[in-house]
Amino acid sequence: MRYTKQRGFCIQMDKTIFAITKNPAISSLIETKFENKYKIGVFKDIHSALDNIYSFPPNILIADISHNNDLMVRIINDLKRDFIFGQISILSIIPDDFLISSWKDFLVDDYIRYSDIHEEIDMRVELAIVRDVRLVEVNPLTRLPGNIAITREITRRIQSNDLFSIAYADLDFFKPFNDRYGFSRGDEVIRMLGRLIFNIVRENQPTNSFVGHIGGDDFIYIMHIDLIESTSKQIIEYYDKIIPVFYDYADKQKGYIESLDRDGTKKTFPLMCLSIGIINNRYRKFSHYGEVAEVLAEMKKYAKSVKCSYFIVDRRK
Repeated sequence: MRYTKQRGFCIQMDKTIFAITKNPAISSLIETKFENKYKIGVFKDIHSALDNIYSFPPNILIADISHNNDLMVRIINDLKRDFIFGQISILSIIPDDFLISSWKDFLVDDYIRYSDIHEEIDMRVELAIVRDVRLVEVNPLTRLPGNIAITREITRRIQSNDLFSIAYADLDFFKPFNDRYGFSRGDEVIRMLGRLIFNIVRENQPTNSFVGHIGGDDFIYIMHIDLIESTSKQIIEYYDKIIPVFYDYADKQKGYIESLDRDGTKKTFPLMCLSIGIINNRYRKFSHYGEVAEVLAEMKKYAKSVKCSYFIVDRRK
């Protein structure tokens, strides 16, 4: 079976393995063993690998730490501590004499020594794939935490009694866009929105923030109360600048598309806009996840009643 290379890795199956190694023998072994089973990307340095990891998060990352040990360990730990990229299963290839004082200082999911690589790499990778399937709690399209993780995070925030604010973001007129341009372009929009929200939230609150993908074009993000409004404004500003890129030139010039509504009637629809409903526990207390979900949905409905990109905050007591 043959494959083609795109954006630095090989396109083929539905699971992706990235490997970082400067050892040509290990590169050849990984490509030979797995090229007919998975998408494979082999990189000689951590920086080129990170560019691809951030754009196309793999299911498995195989990291050879024989070069730049300290740098590799630090970057691996940073990935595992990240609430998106921490979902990636990391298998480390280590020298036979490699020692570490505590596995709390090296956050890999599994390891294999050089002397065992030919005999065990098949089993280790297959085990990592099984683990990834069993434990996955991320949306497969955006690699953002999914509904299980969202429910758990909101419940944790409620139980902690700390102040927090939650935003529910949703696209308006997404279905007509999907019908007009197809699911592939619709998926591109969803991936863009997920990455946009994640990057801006993390930039404004690097720690103790959370971004999740409920499904479809619905997203959740959790931040400090004093940061979420300015962050939401920034998200909307960037979104409104980016979204016209996804339309054909003629439609972009007109400022609308022709598509079918839910009843199958042909109508005109404006360019997609972004509605965000925001709640917090400063003005009202929540006792369980269901209350949060109900008020969030209500605020999102209010935001969608405004026919442009808009956010609204619930300040009712």
